[in-house]
Amino acid sequence: MPKSLDVVVIGAGPGGYVAAIRCAQLGLNTACIDDWKGVQGKPSLGGTCLNVGCIPSKALLESSENFERVTHDFAAHGISADNASMDVLKMVKRKNKIVSDFTLGISQLFKKNKVGSLHGKAQLLGRDGDVWRVGIVDGEEVRAKNIIIATGSTSRILQQAPLDGVQVVDNVGALSFSETPKRLAIIGAGVIGLELGSVWRRLGAEVTILEASPVFLPAADEQVAKEALRAFTKQKLAIHLGAQVDSVTQSADAVKINWRDINGAALELVADKLIVAVGRVPNTQGLNAESVGLKLDAAGRIEVDEQCRTSLPHVYAVGDVVRGPMLAHKASEEGVMVAELIGGQMGHTDLNLVPNVMYTAPEIAWVGQTVQQLKAAGVDYKAGQFPFLANGRARALGDTAGFIKILADANTDRVLGVHIVGPMASELIQQAVLAMAFSASSEDLARTVHAHPSLTEVMHEAALAVDMRAIHI
Repeated sequence: MPKSLDVVVIGAGPGGYVAAIRCAQLGLNTACIDDWKGVQGKPSLGGTCLNVGCIPSKALLESSENFERVTHDFAAHGISADNASMDVLKMVKRKNKIVSDFTLGISQLFKKNKVGSLHGKAQLLGRDGDVWRVGIVDGEEVRAKNIIIATGSTSRILQQAPLDGVQVVDNVGALSFSETPKRLAIIGAGVIGLELGSVWRRLGAEVTILEASPVFLPAADEQVAKEALRAFTKQKLAIHLGAQVDSVTQSADAVKINWRDINGAALELVADKLIVAVGRVPNTQGLNAESVGLKLDAAGRIEVDEQCRTSLPHVYAVGDVVRGPMLAHKASEEGVMVAELIGGQMGHTDLNLVPNVMYTAPEIAWVGQTVQQLKAAGVDYKAGQFPFLANGRARALGDTAGFIKILADANTDRVLGVHIVGPMASELIQQAVLAMAFSASSEDLARTVHAHPSLTEVMHEAALAVDMRAIHI
């Protein structure tokens, strides 16, 4: 590998590996440095998302949903499946195979695009003229004109609940239980807590979730959050809001959580396993940021402008390590933008059009502004809503919980936000993203032909409902 490169990317998660590939496509001599170790301590590309995040969690969600369909839902279709059982170890093995296939796939993409791949922890050593020096701990030094930092995030630590990797775990440990715990406690009712709680609840665990916020899913539309909480409660996920954890103690076979409810009453929860899922923090450790003058904000994120330029010349940062939602697809788009800027093109990422998705059942997805945000900003809006219960495709699927809500400007009719709770929300939301990217009005959606019978008809009817002319309700 040449000692001097056009671009060095630090981190091979969704932001880093995508940036590296796009740089190479543009003819830039590129290398990617990553220190993730997977099975048996071997280098594994893909970062948190592919190794212990997005991909493995969706694999487990699918397995657990299939098990619940067999044990609870198939009977309504006339399908008998008595004495169905779940082999947890086989489920985890399948998940691991999917992960290894994808991480190997990134290695192959690097080879195909001639991206150099280096393993180790990288740090900025300073600038020598117009070239940045990047050291790899216990390894070599490489030089590049441009640096892209994509080091992602790590699990937030809760001092009251130190991890031991066995009884008290974060998302990593929760993806690899060898058996279904009888009693599972989770601290945090965000994406990770709800998704993993759903997995193990379907497989037979008694799940209790303690959430510090007095509001459920505060970032989501209030009505969507209310509908979701009702659905999760019906599924017997015990969710306690306004819960404050005081201490966690372990014995040989149990974990005891002392906590206070929203009224301050002291309570005790005993579980076999505890998942700590209280959010994530940007990973800037070891970058040597202070020494080279790389500015961080109060939350520990790298300060960047709209085009992800840092305070240092020719140094960019993308993904979880900068402002904006900590989402893989946001990181990837920023990676492409930065690569194209370095390559002399006009890169662009609109953070207002980043969809948020939760792969629970029902799924939750939204893009744009919520009712709360529009009211706070004093924006005059109109809303249209339509339930999945009135949709033929949803009825055939036997999945009728939830609705789609469209928010549009009261004066221009431009779509300002779309909020979904219901089946396949993760797929349906993309229609809304595309519509908003082209500044569509609710009337544009209402006058677009939607296939029948399909779940997309709920989007169509919600658009019609903005002008109070929904047909099927």
